[in-house]
Amino acid sequence: MTILQSAPTNRRSNPNEWWEATKTAICGLLIAAGVHTFVAEVRYIPSESMFPTLQVGDRLIVEKLSYRPHPPQRGDIVVFKAPPELKAINLNDDLIKRVIGLPGDVVAVSNGEVYINGQAIAEPYMQVSANYGYGPVKIPADSYFVLGDNRNHSYDSHLWGFLPREAIIGRAIFRFSPLNHSQFF
Repeated sequence: MTILQSAPTNRRSNPNEWWEATKTAICGLLIAAGVHTFVAEVRYIPSESMFPTLQVGDRLIVEKLSYRPHPPQRGDIVVFKAPPELKAINLNDDLIKRVIGLPGDVVAVSNGEVYINGQAIAEPYMQVSANYGYGPVKIPADSYFVLGDNRNHSYDSHLWGFLPREAIIGRAIFRFSPLNHSQFF
């Protein structure tokens, strides 16, 4: 019969235990930093530019992997670094908008409708139509035309131009807060 004894309570910590705990903590931090840098991150919505889809205070998960093998698609909600036109006026914050036009498309906004290659597009996420005109303009290669869902209160491509692909950080995939508005995009 084997009897197990509990460890003595007044024993000193082994220096190897501290070293192992330190290595574990460092590895955990490196993994968390890697996930944040390359896989996904959490974002907070600070403005009404994407209303009604996103509201001030919403928290989202933005994934960063899908645009490596595949380009953004029309309708995707993307987070991006401020393009050069915005940095030139000292707007350096990351932004979130919806992809409307793809490279090579001809985009126009007229009479409250968005036209891609001469055809009005369906936008079921909209509550209020745009009260401005734009284009028609052809979107350059490796660039996108992005608009906020709250068209009349969004600082977006109709004001500052096209979004270069390299500025895109990732795609909003899930709103997790507030819980009563949780949804996948």
